[in-house]
Amino acid sequence: MARLLKLMQNEWMKLWNKKSTWVLVAIMVVLTAGMTALMKYISTQNMGGNFTRESMIGDPSSLGGTVLLLTVIVAAGIVASEFSQGTIKMLLTRPVKRWKILTSKFITVNLFGIFLMVIGYIVYVLLALILFKSGTDQGLSEVWGKSLYMLVLSFGSVFVTATFAFAVGSVFRSSSLAIGLSLFIYFTGTTISALLSKYEIAKYLLFTHMDLTQFETGMMLVEDMTMPFSLAVLAVYIVVFLVVSYTSFVKRDVTA
Repeated sequence: MARLLKLMQNEWMKLWNKKSTWVLVAIMVVLTAGMTALMKYISTQNMGGNFTRESMIGDPSSLGGTVLLLTVIVAAGIVASEFSQGTIKMLLTRPVKRWKILTSKFITVNLFGIFLMVIGYIVYVLLALILFKSGTDQGLSEVWGKSLYMLVLSFGSVFVTATFAFAVGSVFRSSSLAIGLSLFIYFTGTTISALLSKYEIAKYLLFTHMDLTQFETGMMLVEDMTMPFSLAVLAVYIVVFLVVSYTSFVKRDVTA
């Protein structure tokens, strides 16, 4: 365990030593601020209904899309970059089990995703408090539970997509392929599930279950689904992704 923690610390430091990581954080802040400001503009122009402080804070799930896109970039490259930069031989010739190296990278990716989600949430809530007026005589305390719950649910798609990008990057050693396939799933998955919603197979597609917020919003892609069933399907896909990535990474020959 101590060795794994040390590897995680090294991966975390390597991540933050890259200028691109700070750029991703800046993008998260700017996009979140821009999105919230746009909501304010729409509200003042009466084009999208009367947004209130409570409704904004109660549903921060819109952050999930931005976090997903930025986390996928890190997930896709954290292993593939070791090959492209030629550092993989030095990394794998260490007296450390390969599965521990890959685990430290996988955990680092998800910690970064959580970090982005927290940063985005802080910016989102602060601007909601500043820009929007309260729409009720009750305090904000009643919306915080729902807000945090929706935030956790929205992270589900981040975790699943990042795991997929991580697996593709690990197996094919190509960050561009991993990013491309992950974004394809993200942008077309809902459409594919909707087109196949009348068929039984739709219940077992990854795309159908990635957005866990559908159980709160009621905008279900396929009828008669439950949260436990979706979590079970997602767990199967995640296990498959990780088994493929670990098997490929542990058995790969890097001496050539």
